[in-house]
Amino acid sequence: MPNKGLAKVGDNRIIVKDAIKGQKVKIRITKKRKDKIEGKVLEVLEKSPIEKEPFCRHFGACGGCSYQTLSYEEQLNIKSNQVTKLLRDAGIKDFEYLGIEPSPLEYDYRNKMEFTFGDVEKGGELSLGLHQKGKFYEIVTVEGCQIVDSDFIKILTNTLDYFREKGVELYNKRSHKGVLRHLVVRKAIKTGELLVNLVTTSQQQLKLDELIERLKDIEYRGRLVGFLHTVNDNFSDTVQSDETKILFGRDYIVEEILGLKFKISAFSFFQTNTLGAEKLYSIVRDFAGDKKDKLIYDLYCGTGTIAQIMATVARKVVGIEIVEEAVESAEENAKLNGLDNCHFIAGDVMEKVSELNEKPDLIILDPPRDGIHPKAIQKIIDFEPEEFIYVSCNPKSLARDLPVFEERGYKVQKVKCMDMFPHTPHTECVTICRKIE
Repeated sequence: MPNKGLAKVGDNRIIVKDAIKGQKVKIRITKKRKDKIEGKVLEVLEKSPIEKEPFCRHFGACGGCSYQTLSYEEQLNIKSNQVTKLLRDAGIKDFEYLGIEPSPLEYDYRNKMEFTFGDVEKGGELSLGLHQKGKFYEIVTVEGCQIVDSDFIKILTNTLDYFREKGVELYNKRSHKGVLRHLVVRKAIKTGELLVNLVTTSQQQLKLDELIERLKDIEYRGRLVGFLHTVNDNFSDTVQSDETKILFGRDYIVEEILGLKFKISAFSFFQTNTLGAEKLYSIVRDFAGDKKDKLIYDLYCGTGTIAQIMATVARKVVGIEIVEEAVESAEENAKLNGLDNCHFIAGDVMEKVSELNEKPDLIILDPPRDGIHPKAIQKIIDFEPEEFIYVSCNPKSLARDLPVFEERGYKVQKVKCMDMFPHTPHTECVTICRKIE
């Protein structure tokens, strides 16, 4: 199980979050049922023989990169074994397993970070970074973060220094009073373009010209192309927009994947590991093979990245996505790339598949972490294409859904994993199922 260890005390099996095989740990029981006992690590008493020293000075305080005490090779082995075990336990067998593809970059791989304003302790000095491990309110300033490049850190530290100097208050999630909420930084790996989005409440009118000039004067590896100010008065601790204004430059960056260009706005979904995404989509294209005269449905298509990559080797691609802004972005990017054989539909996959009347040769599925809705999966299989390609960001959901395809007359042929998130327990999988004649 991702990010979980298994302990035995007498006849009891205890699932322990954040434990690594071979560790001796002190835990607290967090859940106890007849069929399941779960625990949380309080202290590591003895390290596992497979562990090494962490590479980041924030390890232990920051809640990210929980696998960083393992060698990268060991991380890949763990992820690969987790996936094959989940599929085996789900009754999926006799398929060709093609292993796990490593991320092209082990460090500095993320193209987006959502930093949160907060304090290390209640009433303490303003901080800007990521949540402390296991805590909701406390924030660690992660100026030594190793999974983003130096441009992110320069923007983080200069922004934090500016607001400390000005004495602007952070937003308090308990009282809902205050101003500073989030700082979102996006960077296109191929073009080097940087976009900054400051998220605040409307409780104080901020003059941000001085901050923008400070950020513009920094010597970056890339290039700052835009600064946005988003007002968010919603109580939930998520980045969303009541109003977003462009204070400098433009509200998007341009990234390149497999020869295609994509405009990425402040709120667009885009794979956070650009070079890893190229490998992931290459796996999809390889699994699909020659589809020159074929019709493809791309369900849960997001901003249409997979659809456009497949459009270069297919007759026509139809994408469905529930987020309207993502569909608008997909259409805009298709025009940018000169692709006239892509068509995108905004709406819930479960409802919109009923409106499609052409039988596809291939259906590509890239659902959210929860997988495919049980009602939608039956409607999707009713199209009876020759093949399905399932791109999964959650192997547990994949293992739940694949038996449904096999029950309906399909056979899992190939599975390949792609590591998009080094030093974390997350794994992407690409699976192809073919109709049994």
